[in-house]
Amino acid sequence: MNTDIPKISDFPVGTENTGYAQYFSGKSWLAPLTGNSDLKVPLSNVTFEPGCRNNWHSHTGGQILIAVGGVGYYQEKG
Repeated sequence: MNTDIPKISDFPVGTENTGYAQYFSGKSWLAPLTGNSDLKVPLSNVTFEPGCRNNWHSHTGGQILIAVGGVGYYQEKG
């Protein structure tokens, strides 16, 4: 089985997201894109292995999702 992570964008893939692994049905990788705390919002690239899902959750400050490859689904409140 090929376990290489495909390069689908110029964003870094980062390291395996073990800190949040309990919330995912598969593997994910997390790469912080900035350490600028003045932004008041984390800015990261998250890469998911095919078929990976995560638990329902919310982000108090909101969230912007930019899909650069594959297919992703999300649900808005309500």
